[in-house]
Amino acid sequence: MRKLIILVFALSSLLARAQDDLIRKLESNKSYATYKGDDNNKKYHFYSVIDLERTCVKNQASSGTCWSYSTNSFLESEMMRMGKEPIELAEIFSAHCVYMDKAETYVRMHGAISWGDGGECHDVINMYAKYGAMPQDVYTGLNYGTTKNKFAEMQAMLKGMLEAVVSNPNGKLTPSWRKAYNDVLDNYLGAIPDKFKWDNKVYTPKSFAEQRVGIHPEDYIEISSWLTEPLYKRSVLMVPDNWAFGRVYNVKMQDLTDIIDNALNKGFTVAWAADVSEKYFSWKNGVAYVPEKDFEDMDDSEKKYMFDGPKDERVITPEKRQIAYDNYETTDDHGMHIVGMSEDQNGRKYYKVKNSWGDKNDFKGYIYVSKAYVKYKTTAILLHKNGIPNELRNKMNI
Repeated sequence: MRKLIILVFALSSLLARAQDDLIRKLESNKSYATYKGDDNNKKYHFYSVIDLERTCVKNQASSGTCWSYSTNSFLESEMMRMGKEPIELAEIFSAHCVYMDKAETYVRMHGAISWGDGGECHDVINMYAKYGAMPQDVYTGLNYGTTKNKFAEMQAMLKGMLEAVVSNPNGKLTPSWRKAYNDVLDNYLGAIPDKFKWDNKVYTPKSFAEQRVGIHPEDYIEISSWLTEPLYKRSVLMVPDNWAFGRVYNVKMQDLTDIIDNALNKGFTVAWAADVSEKYFSWKNGVAYVPEKDFEDMDDSEKKYMFDGPKDERVITPEKRQIAYDNYETTDDHGMHIVGMSEDQNGRKYYKVKNSWGDKNDFKGYIYVSKAYVKYKTTAILLHKNGIPNELRNKMNI
């Protein structure tokens, strides 16, 4: 009996020492992050599995330009992946170019497309290919005294002008509308220079893109998953902000996370477009997951403690994903940048996502998103083709 007591005591001491060592290791690990809920005994712990290079968190402020912030952030990480000097790119340069091209499409479609700040990840790639790129410190888009984006007045002006054009009061359009429209755009955002000096060298937007950024637009692939389209073929992404009628590859739902996992493991980050309208996407708490119950079916206690620590998640099927899209429960709300993977204290995987709403949430501008949420609420992803598993690339013939 005495030997048994000594053995139990020794094992307890070893376990206690191992736990203390683990805690010290976690506390010294910069990738360790904690959210304390209302009950301090229940909290999220995230442990880094993959953490890829990226630039600092930005703030899109009062503008619907998340697609530009997220995809330019993605391009910045691409530069770092390729061993290039990281350059913070001008998000509003991309937006300015989009607003010019979108106006042409709006008029050609007699106003029968969505108007506003919104866009898609492929818009940044398309504008890069057509117009080039600029560094952020050369073109800020802040041309009328503000220190942050504030686009409501500008967009109201632009929409009013375009409505006047498509109403066709003269019986036919004159060429003057383009100059008038672009003058308003330039007055709010600043005219795009033909040439600019940066790092003691003169560039055009096109030469800056080619010589300093150095990506190849044709290498970037956009992907989604629907039951209504042929697998591994391209079709138009059917969301209102796809003003350019961009086409995406259609894959199985499970392929979405398989592609993201493969990309991250190979050092590629991913631009991510998704629905963020659900109560279980919490920017403040820095966590998004899919609870077993819909929010409206939860009692008050379940709602209150929804983010006090890891919870069981709903099983997502391709049918559930499609229904949520078809009934407008899943909408194309927001663009973000997947920069890594982490585990919670129970071993569940989450994607580490860089947002563009500043750094005032519990994880300083990042949000941890479960795989179930990504399967359920993704509208599209964009990445370098080499981040896609070879088997899927062969199926897509890319």
